[in-house]
Amino acid sequence: MTNKKILGLLGLCTKAGDICFGTDACIDLILRKKVKLIIVAQDAAERTKRNLEFVCKENDTKIIFFGTIEEISRAIGKDNKAVIGIKNKNFALEIEKIINGGEIIG
Repeated sequence: MTNKKILGLLGLCTKAGDICFGTDACIDLILRKKVKLIIVAQDAAERTKRNLEFVCKENDTKIIFFGTIEEISRAIGKDNKAVIGIKNKNFALEIEKIINGGEIIG
């Protein structure tokens, strides 16, 4: 159920034009402080995960490992996307809240 909610939110976020996708585009926006949350597919390449984790940590951006490349790609209507950046603060907070089991911790 949680997965469906998050994937639904990703779809809404896409329609609103509040996402970026692909490693390079996301890293560029992280460095420019334009992204509130990064979502990386759990089956993404280890190198991709490590790189994004490092960039997010250095730039104080939240990162979540969620879903598969196929699930995430289908939710945003693209093919083979392992990395998504959420630019809208409210969407980012809502996704975090669902992943954390309802309440935002901290």
